Amino acid sequence: MDVLIWIGAGLTVLGLAGIIYSMVLVTMAKRANLSDEDMRTRLGKILPLNLGTLFLSMIGLMMVIVGLMLG
Repeated sequence: MDVLIWIGAGLTVLGLAGIIYSMVLVTMAKRANLSDEDMRTRLGKILPLNLGTLFLSMIGLMMVIVGLMLG
């Protein structure tokens, strides 16, 4: 079960890095002083990345919990 815990921890770290990356992209978009429509378009492109990395992080944490319960 140690392998399951380490794989889950890796997925969690990868998801956290993606969430931080999406936060950086949103901050850069805010500082670009875009029009409302351009801002909506750019944030619409960032949203799937944010949701995907959040899902990846959640799956990783669930793997860690299952590995701890089984181990």
